[in-house]
Amino acid sequence: MTTIADPNIEAQLKEAVQAERGSVWVRRLGPYTPLLILLAWEIASRTGLLDPRFFPAPTSIIETFFELLVSGVLLENIGITLSRIAVGFVLGAVPGIILGILLGSVRTLRLLLDPIFSALLPVPKVAIFPLLLLIFGLGETSKYVIVAIGVFFYLLFNTLGGVMQTPPLLNDVANANGATRLQRWMTVSFPYALPSIFTGIKLATGGAFVIIAASEFVGANSGLGYMIWSSWGTFAVSKMYVGIVTISVLGYGATALWALLERRVVPWVKY
Repeated sequence: MTTIADPNIEAQLKEAVQAERGSVWVRRLGPYTPLLILLAWEIASRTGLLDPRFFPAPTSIIETFFELLVSGVLLENIGITLSRIAVGFVLGAVPGIILGILLGSVRTLRLLLDPIFSALLPVPKVAIFPLLLLIFGLGETSKYVIVAIGVFFYLLFNTLGGVMQTPPLLNDVANANGATRLQRWMTVSFPYALPSIFTGIKLATGGAFVIIAASEFVGANSGLGYMIWSSWGTFAVSKMYVGIVTISVLGYGATALWALLERRVVPWVKY
């Protein structure tokens, strides 16, 4: 039996689909919006609409970027900053995930420790950096610790939330099959919390770049944060922009890599 579609309904569906997709020109223009902004910035800086002392033309910033890249200064500072983030990230992420699983699985432990961590969470991590400088000095240890502290809280609360959202039925099935508490943690709670853990990792990555840049402002003589701060002191604005953009690109790249790994590890999550 053949059904003839109502032309009015078909037209309404097409209009609805078109409205959902948006304007054709907007879709075509969207990917080039950053380039248009840079072009507008270039023109405004060259014509004097923007003060080039504070907003140098993007072409001059690119020129400074290549100068720093060829001289090796930029790569050296990138390597130092990334190494500080990498060490601090591991030091904060591992205990954060482990403790998040424990607090999410053991009610007594959660009741005892959750108020403490909840009270410490709002404290600005950069605010305790002077204390860390007093304890660990101006060396690398203070940088590792401040990054680790920031990362720890991101992973702790995201892991805790993921574990607590585990359906009780899954634990009941594991118990019925004779699973021990450790086996339940490893085969039920941890896998179920993985999407939340990856969300915490991506948030912690962005937070780590913010924290390390702020700590390098005052407690270092190397790194991208130091490069930005020293450029401000000498009024080398183009160099300062290079540092800012470099941190932004590195942070975006690291987050994209975590997202790619997440798709591999937790393929059952819709993206």
